[in-house]
Amino acid sequence: MKTKTYIFILITLGFVSVVTTQAQTRKALNQPFADQKMYHLGFSIGINAPDLIFSHTGFVGENGDAWFAEIPSYSVGFSVGMIGDRYLNEYFNLRLSPSMHLGERRFVFREQSSGEEYTTSLKASYLTVPLHLKFSAPRMGNYRPYVLGGAYAALDIGSKNDQALRFKKMDYGLEFGVGCNIYLPMFKLCPELRFSFGLADLIDKDRSDITDKEMLKYRDAISSGKSRMISLIFNFE
Repeated sequence: MKTKTYIFILITLGFVSVVTTQAQTRKALNQPFADQKMYHLGFSIGINAPDLIFSHTGFVGENGDAWFAEIPSYSVGFSVGMIGDRYLNEYFNLRLSPSMHLGERRFVFREQSSGEEYTTSLKASYLTVPLHLKFSAPRMGNYRPYVLGGAYAALDIGSKNDQALRFKKMDYGLEFGVGCNIYLPMFKLCPELRFSFGLADLIDKDRSDITDKEMLKYRDAISSGKSRMISLIFNFE
């Protein structure tokens, strides 16, 4: 009987030892109550790749030339912003993220038959104010993936115009994103991939300022232009 008792005690101690070791090696949760704050602030930095989707009129000039425009390659820009977050429930948050986007767009106008080209590059500075609804999956250790969607308004505060192109100051559109909350000991790091789809026609057709009438063919070639942007953003909350 004593032998069986000793064996049972040894097995029990061994089991307790294994459980204790696993508990000690199990990774502790960082900031376990971070997502229960009714309000919190943060900031973001990132990079962006702006684009513009053109529609063409098919206009043919007096000389029979037909021009079209395109953006041959993406130019990487810089983004910085602030975050204001409102807790709604366990899975949903409402957030306002005013941001500044600095970038550049390169345009090529090309004549359809001869291949003649006119190239221009325009620097742009946009202030955007997006309102997003964020849905977060259940937390898994120190990670919590999420998706978000919403709308934004944008104001052009520093773009330089070209004789061939002039853009309107206001834009608006829809945004969608996917990211992951990474809980660190002192803050949350949230890398996020965001897609922006402009709904407004940004091309300003009123070009009474043009002094070189040869430049009018570029204006007449474009029917509309709507913004697109892909952003890789790092939120610090």
